[in-house]
Amino acid sequence: MTLLAIGVNYNTTPLAIRERLALSTEHLSAALIDLRKKSGISEIAILSTCNRTEFYCRLNCDNQQIIIDWITNHSNLPQDEITPYLYCHTGPELIRHMFRVACGLDSMIIGEPQILGQMKTAYHAAYEAGTLGKQLGKLFQHTFSAAKKVRTDTAIGSSPVSVAFAAVRLAQKIFDNLNQQTAILIGAGETIELTARHLHQQKIGQIIVANRTYDKAHNLAAQFDGYAITLAELPIHLAKADIIISSTASQLPILGKGGFESAIKKRKHKPIFIADLAVPRDIEPEVSQLEDIYLYTVDDLQYAIDENLGARRQAAEQAEEIINTQVENFLSWMRSQGAQSTITDFRQQAEQIRAEVVNNARIALKNGTDPERVIEQLAHLLTNKLLHTPSIQIRQAGINERHDLIAAARELFKLTKTNQIK
Repeated sequence: MTLLAIGVNYNTTPLAIRERLALSTEHLSAALIDLRKKSGISEIAILSTCNRTEFYCRLNCDNQQIIIDWITNHSNLPQDEITPYLYCHTGPELIRHMFRVACGLDSMIIGEPQILGQMKTAYHAAYEAGTLGKQLGKLFQHTFSAAKKVRTDTAIGSSPVSVAFAAVRLAQKIFDNLNQQTAILIGAGETIELTARHLHQQKIGQIIVANRTYDKAHNLAAQFDGYAITLAELPIHLAKADIIISSTASQLPILGKGGFESAIKKRKHKPIFIADLAVPRDIEPEVSQLEDIYLYTVDDLQYAIDENLGARRQAAEQAEEIINTQVENFLSWMRSQGAQSTITDFRQQAEQIRAEVVNNARIALKNGTDPERVIEQLAHLLTNKLLHTPSIQIRQAGINERHDLIAAARELFKLTKTNQIK
């Protein structure tokens, strides 16, 4: 039996290849069931994200070509175009790889938290499809425990490393809490969507999305219980904003100093936090000259992000130490499973002997034999039968000068020096 991980990721493989190997959530179950039918595969799970596609499996043989052939057929790419990009991990390196992936140590952004949720999705998909067994299922559980310990015992996920997250964290430093604040988000692209998500998670009081195209603004705002306006309506709503975060593709500033002067007067000088994440800038630089305006550009935030990445790298070193310990814990569990079948066989043999001796004792009692004599015979027979085979094997080991077996027997039965014949 071999545990194996084979796949591609953003480090090894160009996007053009990765997207051919990617599996959507709705196709995952069918892929798992199809792979499980292949001769030689006893357990299988698939992790598929925009940055990686990995197959975790337990094989009845050492032939990883089974997986490679399936990947080739699925992607409709010649094998020689795929194999140069594939990596393969077995044994301790497979365990370490899964732990590192779940902890975000193998991610494009160190410590990003989304990958753990994606790993759990892979686990549940395999569980629902019936393609998980004892070993792979246990490995996933250990993976989640390792990730939890890293998140709990290190600061790997505590520092923001995206401009959207950094902007929200900075706003939290200016306002004690966000549930009484109104945020105007300008734009409707990926950065603004991520910003809206972070603000929503922090229970922001109100979200207003402003965009050149109203429908895009409405679709985004509706996800977070907000409402939409057009860019032309911005001056009317500016005074409502405690927080403004902007990220558009405009080549010219959208808001200038005059508009904010009016807004500050209407607000009676309540502060406004502004994060201009656009390049070129959406907010005129002169706005920063106004009192009660806190204007930050993407460069200001980038400095904080670089510092935070440094902190995450330090935390990653601690995480690697935790993972080393967790890998050894799982290897210990696997080694114990190797002895389990022997323990089971030994117990079954002892149980058969016990049943035979007890049955003889019952017959003797029915025939009127004195109970005390029956008990003595039962104990004597049980002891003799249990010790008969080990005694013969130890005696034969002595004849063959197998001192290693004799020493092992002494260790197994915990025999002390005082038990030896002098």
